Amino acid sequence: MGVVKAWRFSFISANLALLQQHNGNNKQFVLCRWRSYCLQRRKISWPLVCGLMLFALGLISLFTGHVASDLEWYSQRLVKPSLYSKLKEGIGSRHTQIDIWKSNYSNYYYGCSERSKKFPSATSERSSNGYLLIAASGGLNQQRTGITDAVIVARILNATLVVPELDHHSYWKDDSDFVNIFDVNYFISSLSKDVTIVKRVPDKVMRSMEKPPYTMRVPRKSTPEYYLDQVLPILLRRRVVQLTKFDYRLANDLDEELQRLRCRVNYHALRFTKPIQGLGQKLVTRMRKMAKRFIAVHLRFEPDMLAFSGCYYGGGEKERYELGEIRKRWATLPDLSPEGERKRGKCPLTPHEVGLMLRAIGFANDTYLYVASGEIYGGEETLRPLRELFPNFYTKEMLANEGLKPFLPFSSRLAAIDFIVCDESDVFITNNNGNMAKILAGRRRYMGHKRTIRPNAKRLSALFMARNKMDWDAFARKVKSCQRGFMGEPDEMKPGRGEFHEFPDSCICEKQVSNIGNKNNGDHNFKQVTLDSSDKVKYKGEENQGEKIFNNSMGKEIINTVDDEFDEHFPD
Repeated sequence: MGVVKAWRFSFISANLALLQQHNGNNKQFVLCRWRSYCLQRRKISWPLVCGLMLFALGLISLFTGHVASDLEWYSQRLVKPSLYSKLKEGIGSRHTQIDIWKSNYSNYYYGCSERSKKFPSATSERSSNGYLLIAASGGLNQQRTGITDAVIVARILNATLVVPELDHHSYWKDDSDFVNIFDVNYFISSLSKDVTIVKRVPDKVMRSMEKPPYTMRVPRKSTPEYYLDQVLPILLRRRVVQLTKFDYRLANDLDEELQRLRCRVNYHALRFTKPIQGLGQKLVTRMRKMAKRFIAVHLRFEPDMLAFSGCYYGGGEKERYELGEIRKRWATLPDLSPEGERKRGKCPLTPHEVGLMLRAIGFANDTYLYVASGEIYGGEETLRPLRELFPNFYTKEMLANEGLKPFLPFSSRLAAIDFIVCDESDVFITNNNGNMAKILAGRRRYMGHKRTIRPNAKRLSALFMARNKMDWDAFARKVKSCQRGFMGEPDEMKPGRGEFHEFPDSCICEKQVSNIGNKNNGDHNFKQVTLDSSDKVKYKGEENQGEKIFNNSMGKEIINTVDDEFDEHFPD
């Protein structure tokens, strides 16, 4: 490869030099010399000509196959800066420098979820079509999506919503109620213009019912028409209806007014209780006292999740046995090819791979990390490579000390504390595509497009498999190339793309240019990199640390997720 790159460099240099030297009258001189040469060689060997043509075609193929990926690298070195700048402006600046800590374009967008004047006010409890009971399902963030959609369904049905019940029987085994996690009074009052919400069905209504509330489960992604056709008649007849396992039971695409109501619920009405909010903000303050900026990393690497995924990540027979035993809990799980799932990008990154990716993008060794996670399979041994890459490594257990004790028996409350710190971080990254990752990504977009990095798992997986075949410079350059379009820039969000909770496009508005001004335009302390630059990333005082860690044997592979089935067991 070194010989090929050298040839490409000399080939381009020679052509550029030729173009600069021979213009004007010189072009005619060169043409005349070429024609006289051809006249002297009247006898042509056609086999030789054919061979030369084939050779030329081969060179052209080789040249065009590599030049596209390295165009900016060559252009920066071979073309005059002024011309290169003009070319970048002309093609839309796709490869411009970005601030790895903050989007340069975040000031152009803002969250907008206000009710329009055409949106009718909520129907009173007495005038509504009945009472809607909701039994949410899963962990904290999966239940959050259910609560959000429950408000929309109540609006569609013109029903009075009873404060949803949380799941006490799933994998998380948490007996927390709505009132233990969310500020229930604020939830009711902030949505009073949209939906009437009560804490329970009045006793008078319950005593008047001839039968207990009708219980049903609707299909996933049900449309508003389904609720009007299938649920409303029962509600009108029975007066009280309960919808069970209510997670992702409403269609992704809805009327814009309903989408904006989703945002009002998710980003405003669902406020954590004061004890949870207070401790979460304390942890944020402690991180800020240590560092001006910090990254929050959400790691899903629990033994149960790894077993459910079916992925193998290098732990040998011990791992195969342990995870195999756990996997027996689910008799219906399909047999998956670990290698195939890995190549398809279905396996989230290991903690080590997350660290390597962050260092390759340009985050220095002295960057502060807040790591939100549950039980990590392999414990400290699995986390050790990430700690070596980022020694300033903190968790809620390390920061809260005794303050965490009241929350320890409740997994959802612990997840809420992590949620707050991750939401307040300058940069958020996750190794999975679970519910917390999606909810936080959508919230951070809505709250000002705070930097949210999504690993491009499919391309990165192939790159990590070949990591030992390249040096740190090449690896870092390829990681930056893989992550182009996955750094949380505003223009990455396409209307209607993915889950609305992750891409709330109906609730993102553009500011008028005249209103933007120079607010927050660049912090000179922020480090900037070019995502497709081939230059080695320099780390403060440790230029070889990234290569040192990179060359260490990883000893672990990756894990897998199974979308809807995965949510049933490991929702967050």
